[in-house]
Amino acid sequence: MKNKVAVFRKEHFNAAHRLNNPNWSEEKNAEIFGKCNNPNYHGHNYDLTVKVIGYPNEETGYVVDTKVLSKIIKEKVIDRFDHKNLNLDVIEFKVLNPSAENIAMVIYNLLKSEIDPELDLKVILYETERNYVEYPA
Repeated sequence: MKNKVAVFRKEHFNAAHRLNNPNWSEEKNAEIFGKCNNPNYHGHNYDLTVKVIGYPNEETGYVVDTKVLSKIIKEKVIDRFDHKNLNLDVIEFKVLNPSAENIAMVIYNLLKSEIDPELDLKVILYETERNYVEYPA
């Protein structure tokens, strides 16, 4: 009997960003985004949980080798985002507002191509202890 199992890998990175819509006035950006619109940016200590769901391999017992998953997350996400200004240093956010929602979707897309297509992938990104997003929902 085969049962699906979820495997989780938790990581952490620090990054700065500014939420801003260049099509809006300074006043509207300040009204909508508040402190997150600081022209000098602001930072977060992000916690990232990557969830991989699938059937364990009959030979290894693994859904995914967590050492391999850790390496993929490090290379695709941590090395790219950690101690960076997302608006200035990460190409995806040159034209995409780096909200937690958009960051989670970008992370998902960076990881998805590296994960076996038969496995389901979910990204949970904590921007603060109380605010987090999950993609896909």
